[in-house]
Amino acid sequence: MSKEINGVNYDTNTATVDKKFTYGFPGDPYGYEETLYITGEGKYFIYTYGGACSKYPVENITPIEREDVKSWILLH
Repeated sequence: MSKEINGVNYDTNTATVDKKFTYGFPGDPYGYEETLYITGEGKYFIYTYGGACSKYPVENITPIEREDVKSWILLH
C-alpha cells in the first residue's frame, strides 16, 4: 500500500518492517495486524489492516514520530 500524507509518500513495498503485531488468526473477522515501517529517509509509519469486524476493517497508513515509536511498541 502507498499513501501520500503531507507531501511524504509512505509505501509498504519500499519501506522496511521494524515491528509487527498480529491479533487473531488468518481469516478471523475480528483479527488485525499493526506493522511499524521505516522509510529509507528514516520516517516511521504504521500500516493497519484487519478483518471485517476488527478495529481496522480498511487498510490504512498512519505516520508516527520517531520519539513516539517506543511508546507505541510498549502498548503492545
